[in-house]
Amino acid sequence: MKKKNIDRRIFLQQCTLTTAAFISLPVWAKEAAVSAAGSDYPLHNIPANKNIDAQWIKSLYNRGAASTYLKSKNELKYIGMPAGGLHSGTVYLGGDGRLWLWGIFNDEREGVDPKTVLWNDGNKERPILSRDGANYIEPAIASNKRVLEQGFAVKITHHGSTIIKELKEEDWDEVSFEATYPFATVTYSSKNFPVKIILKAGGFFIPLNAEDSALPATFFSITIENKSAQKIEATIIGWQENGANKISGKDEEGLKQNTIVQGNNYEGIVSTYKNLTDAASLPDAGTMCIALINKKGTVNTSFNPYAVGNTAFSESNKNVSEQIPSGKLIGSIAATETIQPAKSFRTDFVISWHFANVNNKIKKLVADAQAGHYYGKRFKDAAEVMTYIAGNFNSLQSNTFLWQQTWTDSTLPHWLLERIFINIGTISTANTYRFQTGRFWGWEGVGACEGTCTHVWQYAQALGRIFPSLERDTRERVDLGIALLDDGGILFRGEDEKRPAIDGQAGTILRIYREHQMSADNSFLQKNWTNIKKAVRFMLAQDKNGDGLTDTPMENTLDAVWEGEIAWIAGLCIAAAKAGGQMAAEMHDDSFAKACNEYVEKGNKNMPEKLFNGEYFIHRPDAVQGRKKLGSYNTCHIDQVYGQSWAFQAGLGRLWDKEKTLSALRALWKYNFTMDVGPYIKTHTGGRPYALEGDGGMVMNTNPHNEPKPYGENVTWQLGYFHECMSGFEHQVAAHMMAEGMTDEALILTRAIHDRYHAAKRNPYNEIECSDHYARAM
Repeated sequence: MKKKNIDRRIFLQQCTLTTAAFISLPVWAKEAAVSAAGSDYPLHNIPANKNIDAQWIKSLYNRGAASTYLKSKNELKYIGMPAGGLHSGTVYLGGDGRLWLWGIFNDEREGVDPKTVLWNDGNKERPILSRDGANYIEPAIASNKRVLEQGFAVKITHHGSTIIKELKEEDWDEVSFEATYPFATVTYSSKNFPVKIILKAGGFFIPLNAEDSALPATFFSITIENKSAQKIEATIIGWQENGANKISGKDEEGLKQNTIVQGNNYEGIVSTYKNLTDAASLPDAGTMCIALINKKGTVNTSFNPYAVGNTAFSESNKNVSEQIPSGKLIGSIAATETIQPAKSFRTDFVISWHFANVNNKIKKLVADAQAGHYYGKRFKDAAEVMTYIAGNFNSLQSNTFLWQQTWTDSTLPHWLLERIFINIGTISTANTYRFQTGRFWGWEGVGACEGTCTHVWQYAQALGRIFPSLERDTRERVDLGIALLDDGGILFRGEDEKRPAIDGQAGTILRIYREHQMSADNSFLQKNWTNIKKAVRFMLAQDKNGDGLTDTPMENTLDAVWEGEIAWIAGLCIAAAKAGGQMAAEMHDDSFAKACNEYVEKGNKNMPEKLFNGEYFIHRPDAVQGRKKLGSYNTCHIDQVYGQSWAFQAGLGRLWDKEKTLSALRALWKYNFTMDVGPYIKTHTGGRPYALEGDGGMVMNTNPHNEPKPYGENVTWQLGYFHECMSGFEHQVAAHMMAEGMTDEALILTRAIHDRYHAAKRNPYNEIECSDHYARAM
């Protein structure tokens, strides 16, 4: 098995397919390769008849209500909603309203919860890393990952008695979590308790405003409703542990320090680290702040949450408290109000953080990372973040609430609206960064596979539609700048790669066209046209025989170089050529527009004539190599009509033959989709566990006609991918099915993903592929 500190892709790219190299392959890759190379390749066993209850299908169309998970059903422990701003680290809001995980300290973790677990794939037990699905098999549990002490409690005085309850699962008869995004609603209730408490919490999120959506902070709006016939006195207290230098702090080198801080519209506590040595440059060096907004409160710089009682609600006599790093220093702030019968009392808290030093792993990969996080350029510390938030709180929060209201104010089913938007939370985790230079940068999944990889990120539509300025800048700064070769090829991992990927090249051209469409004027296109044209020309040149079907062996998203003419790659290039022609026409570059359009015309003619087997689109082998090398050949591949899917996304209309496209989608439904992947992955072993027994999903690539050696003659590690369910690809197919009128199938496929990520099973907010919060799922 590979060592944890070696990137699988780099390691395997350096290996040859000799016997010695084969012995070095990871277990999962070796088993997949052996299985596919043998003449006894397992029989296709996905049933054509899905046997789905008609009433259940009908129910998918119901408007319904937002997904709400309950304590009484044991559905809260895995929930982790990204609750901070864009590119500000991973902070999870848990099912009971407390923050957990706290991946804000710039450590070099791969995955939100790095670990290796054992999984029996139906053939044998094998180790699974975080990048291979460990958190799908064994999701992180909130109670095990409370890195910092944080919480709220309420004190109620009613009928002469005082009751104190923390806002945590254990203290209430029922806790419900309404799983929306960008904020969630948590409700706490108990029998014979005179109040109900409603918490709305999350990060500030304002579409088209990438600046104010990137604040390193979480807001908590807490409403206490008096259900009784008498007035009550209610106090709400919030607390937060000092996390400055949480990892590196040593008792002999410094002290944690909490200081009362006041500003316009807020008061609270700023948490710092008092250096006795130089620790300011460490990744976890920074500050935190907890504050009450628009109200006066009772501040305590040294609070003990383990003894929440009347004394804990009293004011501290100290403006400053200190503690050695090995101890816990916790600050709190409380607000009190008398609530009349049937009335309510609302308080607004904010927790902010400021850990602006990027870790060394990323600094080695990206020159732009040296100066640190973008928010470190805007604010000097967490108190300054709080000052900005407090001064703009009403507009920041109201616009966040307005967006969620706008998104959910629809006749579409709530569950569908949730699932197709929820993955944008990926950009509010440690999967993405924005550096002080302004550059946006991302992994494929948290800590795994660097460089905002073109052949993965080109699947993601959400960021380009919600925060288009970030995508425009990335196209201009990276794809048409840092990563652009003299011949027009685009390095698919920016400066961390030395070659283009053909699907990444085509997908990036389509994204360039999308970014132009999402611009207010023509300036983006005009400014970058010379380099755009160069990139399009490079892509067109990869069609060596001039039939409109690219045939140059190049890297693709399945980490391989395939020979021949491959429907999904050829189709993607046709769509990109059409986008190139549209841009050329707008630039009045008539000769280049003609060249693009001729390519599209030939491709649209030859796709159905040469790459359609009568039922679905295939991979035509190279005339010389034949099937010697890895390929999908006459199998049924999930992305076979991806080019048409992208064309619809970019408003490019119909490409090749409609009926053959529909036939291909029906074949994917017939041969690749199953309501239970269990029987398939037990016989087709070697894939990674992104869907397990009992889960529905669409398998990446199947051999419906039971051909021997369906994927070619070579033994290669990438074969394991074909047996997996990867949600980013599934979302692409579902969107295409919806566009083509296959509404039942689109809803069923999307619901299968939604149900795989039900809170009773795992974190609803974390769709996993190669590590957590995988970009393709956006």
